[in-house]
Amino acid sequence: MGNGVYIAGAGIVSPLGEGLAATVEALRANCSAIRPLELFPLLQGEPLPVGQVRGVDAHSFLPRTHCLARIAAMQAMAGCHEPPDAVILGTTTGGILTTEQLLRDNAENKELYRYHGLNSVAEYVAGEIGCRGPALAVSTACSSGAVAIAMALEMLRSGKAKRVLAGGVDSLCRLTYFGFHSLQLVDKKGCRPLDADRHGMAVAEGAAMLLLTTERPDSPLAALLGAGLSCDAYHPAAPHPEGRGALMAMRAALADAGLGPADIDYINLHGTGTPENDLAESKAIRTLFATPPSLSSIKGATGHSLAASGAIEAVVAAIAVSKNFLPANTGCQHPDPALGLAPLTQPVSQPVTAVLSNSFGFGGNNGCLVIGAPDRCPVSASAQVPAGLAVHGSSCLTGAGNSAATLSLLTQGVPVAGMANLDRISANLPPRLVRRLKRLPRMTLSLAIAAHDDSGLEVKPSAVFMGTGWGALSETYDFLTRLAESQEQFPSPTDFVGSVHNGPAGQAAIMFGATGANITTSGGDYSFEQALLAADLMMKEGDASCLVLGVDEGHQALSSLLDPSIAPGTLLADGGGALCLSRTSKGAQCLVRVPFYQSSAPEGTMDLLIEALGGSQVLKSKYALVLAGIPAAVREEGEAQLARFREQTGCQAPVIRYRELTGEFASASAVAAVMAVSLLAERQPPAGGEDGKKAILVLGLGPYLSAIEFSRP
Repeated sequence: MGNGVYIAGAGIVSPLGEGLAATVEALRANCSAIRPLELFPLLQGEPLPVGQVRGVDAHSFLPRTHCLARIAAMQAMAGCHEPPDAVILGTTTGGILTTEQLLRDNAENKELYRYHGLNSVAEYVAGEIGCRGPALAVSTACSSGAVAIAMALEMLRSGKAKRVLAGGVDSLCRLTYFGFHSLQLVDKKGCRPLDADRHGMAVAEGAAMLLLTTERPDSPLAALLGAGLSCDAYHPAAPHPEGRGALMAMRAALADAGLGPADIDYINLHGTGTPENDLAESKAIRTLFATPPSLSSIKGATGHSLAASGAIEAVVAAIAVSKNFLPANTGCQHPDPALGLAPLTQPVSQPVTAVLSNSFGFGGNNGCLVIGAPDRCPVSASAQVPAGLAVHGSSCLTGAGNSAATLSLLTQGVPVAGMANLDRISANLPPRLVRRLKRLPRMTLSLAIAAHDDSGLEVKPSAVFMGTGWGALSETYDFLTRLAESQEQFPSPTDFVGSVHNGPAGQAAIMFGATGANITTSGGDYSFEQALLAADLMMKEGDASCLVLGVDEGHQALSSLLDPSIAPGTLLADGGGALCLSRTSKGAQCLVRVPFYQSSAPEGTMDLLIEALGGSQVLKSKYALVLAGIPAAVREEGEAQLARFREQTGCQAPVIRYRELTGEFASASAVAAVMAVSLLAERQPPAGGEDGKKAILVLGLGPYLSAIEFSRP
């Protein structure tokens, strides 16, 4: 049994209302809040039904997603006098609603796009509540909120934090509104989960946050007992028809909580209202539960708020436990007999001690949570620290080409910046596999195959962790361009499916049959670092191996608008790196750890970094090489930080400012990581270094300070 944590506070804003009381009142009334779209004007046709939040400040300088996130965060933190140690948020839209209008207006001032990135939501919330620790952005499509909460649970159990604010947020936007419609997944009559006449979902928006803590509050709302993640590894958009991945995630969540199916009093269904999703989920439930408990989906009332849905439903699960109240399956008039389930048709008051909450998303990303009564929370024991991460294989891609071409130049200090052509990127990929794939997924698959091949491991990786600062820019731009040029009549379903940040990681999972955790992080210039952190948190001792990647593409139209380090007219660069990792050091090329990742703003952060690396006395001779990542947008700040690091530690190791060689792209640190692995694995003295036996430090500078340390086994 894992050690549970307490839910000390919760915040929620959805189409049902704002706050716990309003949510309970609306759920008791069993009414749908789904209405025709009003948020933005349409060029064609009648507006489709959506779940829209009312009363959000339309004149805020912040994108709508950020406003929703702030509302939920402030509710969750009410009554807490100390900031959390970390913030972990799931989101898929970031500031794209604002970006869509800016692109239509042909706005060229890149300052207007500064809140586009998914990371900007987590960083904004962290700043508002005074969190100086990690601010992680998770993007696993519609399971993002649940996955963020699952990561927070592991962070707390590991002892890396005592309090974490976790949840999910998304706003309505043209990309998702027209995208799901292009897939014919929208029910024009609203959302009717599990109904015999259901025809699809209703796209929605909202936000929900949980303040999680290992220390029991005076009046905890509930306890987070367990979580389970899986990947279907089946299809980019459709669930496994037998619900295989959903079943794996539910079983994992129950095992993690130390409970059996008979201990669950209520299942909060994913229940989107699409025929295939509801059928797959029902098959998984009937396989796991001999007699399913009470169950319902609230999406007939709220709509499907995508990344926010798992967090909103986690809050509803906590309400069920604390109020002994079960919401109805709003919108279901005639339960589909083919599903073999009996959803609640009316709200019910009954004792509830444990709830299973399901969230499933594009790419087969599944996340399930178990939330229970506080007295079910086990007594905390000493955290068991898993074995560290060992690197068995690596690969990289840059403008120079593959690993061999890139590393031969980097070790000589020769720049590799630029963008390799698609044929060169796809050289190691089967043509049938990549026929319809654009730049980012091709780079991802090429890196994944090369890193696994380099490892020499016979067993394929079971989990995939990917960091990307900007996601699939080609698909996003092509979707929005076609949408505008066709007067909103012919959006591309293929580009929509490919536009999600987690799409490339899902493709990698399908290629390898990797059914374990599949997590995509989006932390701007620290995206690869966040992916490594996620891997260290979520990779289990029994997992054979996993892939950790950092990949970003350059885009002629979008990169100079979105990335503050890319000036208009400068050479576009892109690429990334991949590591094949396991928990065993036998046969490993080197070891890797991420001992530090925090905001650089608070005074004393540099001292904390130095302490985390072993202290100034140790650092004088610890490293043979420092690979410093200084984004161009913060060059002055980064150089000052680097000078302070060297002065305070007395570290005399040679420094390579690797972005001067790789070019400017968000995941450049992944290339630096592969360079470090190569130097250690080949037992060469690093370029300019005097001792190949020492460790190599990849140091991230700028708004956040991060450290990735590579050493010999």
